[in-house]
Amino acid sequence: MFELLFQKFEEKIELTQEEKELSRTYFTPKKLRRRQYLLQEGDVCKYVAFVEKGLLRCYTVGDKGQEHISQFAYEGWWISDQVSFLTGEPSGYNIDALEDCELLLLTKPAEDEMLERIPKLERYFRILLQNNLIATQKRLVSSFSQTAEERYSEMMASCPGTLPRRIPQHMLASFLGITPETLSRIRKQLTLKAQSTK
Repeated sequence: MFELLFQKFEEKIELTQEEKELSRTYFTPKKLRRRQYLLQEGDVCKYVAFVEKGLLRCYTVGDKGQEHISQFAYEGWWISDQVSFLTGEPSGYNIDALEDCELLLLTKPAEDEMLERIPKLERYFRILLQNNLIATQKRLVSSFSQTAEERYSEMMASCPGTLPRRIPQHMLASFLGITPETLSRIRKQLTLKAQSTK
């Protein structure tokens, strides 16, 4: 454990071996089984979680029981309800495991102390927050300016390798804000287009 985390750190900052060893002491390893919750709506989000292995989703549940998925997190990604984590307010989200997961959890007090003792990591987390803001704004704009097919194509282009096959179709549809039937139709149309251009 920690190899992938350190690899992600190294993509944005350089840490000494001593800084890596010190940073390791602030994280708590956690295993989640498939369908197990990391966070439930109404609870305060106590952790940001780095995914070493597995796949999670963050979602809300509407009045009629329909799920609205806002994020998937897989190997090398972080997941949390940042509003609840930073403010201490109850969360409006659920985060659960779609696969068995190995996580590294970081509490707010641990994060604060780590950033104080390893200032380089302040830059790393600032870059993460900036990238998250950019992605959130792009997703918001695409939700009202792109067709369902364009949103699907963009998601497929940004997903690594086999990730879409790891996510059930109804969950991909929820993430895109469309019905599973619409997603099925889009996939069929794109397959036919690809075959006609051969």
